[in-house]
Amino acid sequence: MLVFWHHYPLPEKISCAYNKPPFLLPSRASPFPSRSKLRLKYSLKYCCFKNEIAETPSKDKGFSVLESDNNPWDNGSVWSTMALYMFYLHIPFGVGGLSIAAYVLHQPAGLDPQSQVLSLLVMQILELAGTLLLLKNTIKPQYKLAHFFRHNISEERNLVLASALGLSFLILLVFLSSLLIDTFIEAKAVNNPIVKEILQSSDIARAACILVYCIITPVLEETVYRGFLLTSLSSTMSWFHAVAISSAIFSGAHFSGENFIQLFIIGCVLGSSYCWTGNLTSSFLIHSLYNALTLLITYYLRY
Repeated sequence: MLVFWHHYPLPEKISCAYNKPPFLLPSRASPFPSRSKLRLKYSLKYCCFKNEIAETPSKDKGFSVLESDNNPWDNGSVWSTMALYMFYLHIPFGVGGLSIAAYVLHQPAGLDPQSQVLSLLVMQILELAGTLLLLKNTIKPQYKLAHFFRHNISEERNLVLASALGLSFLILLVFLSSLLIDTFIEAKAVNNPIVKEILQSSDIARAACILVYCIITPVLEETVYRGFLLTSLSSTMSWFHAVAISSAIFSGAHFSGENFIQLFIIGCVLGSSYCWTGNLTSSFLIHSLYNALTLLITYYLRY
């Protein structure tokens, strides 16, 4: 079947939003007007669809999903807020908590293991409560702390997969770093030195120890060093440099020179997991499971 076509003069702006070569229109004498209309319809539809694709910006954010222009805290107040946390909350409660408890309980010679871990539990809860209050009072007025930890979450990235890979990678890196450190110096365990003694005491002490190291401490440290500090730093620099700086501060805040490298590696893995998912749950799970594994190893190797 033969169909005859010829060119008709067209207006200069026949295409969608930009000039394209003119379409072939059917002759008025064509026996198939419906086919010609169909061809013109699909041509215009293809033109508009192609133009829409060209003008749609890419949504790929790379490795990190943290938004550089969406910092819930003022950039100028980040370090002052961090200083307030360190000097008014972390050092008094986290570092000197046992000394305060011994003074309050009138036991200058030292606390027994059960009193130690119960005192740690109380001090960690007080530090966490003070931290949340500090962040709530320093956050921008348009943000609410209750909704802050969900504003960067990427629904396209698997939380379980990120947590599993992060934990596996963390265990491997800590193991390799321990081998290298043991070659030059005698490295200590990453966990607190009193943990071994606590795990050998009563069931109450063991339960309190698990609560402190597997729940309270991960929630506190992920809120401060990843949720607050890493998010704030990511708004002014690349995610890689933000992870490195926040991990160095995280490691230094433990005041353990022997374990600085291992703690820095832990901070980098936790920070990378948070950057990739935008979800603090991922870094919290890795942190909690790693601490639980450390407690388990310490318990079974206590003799």
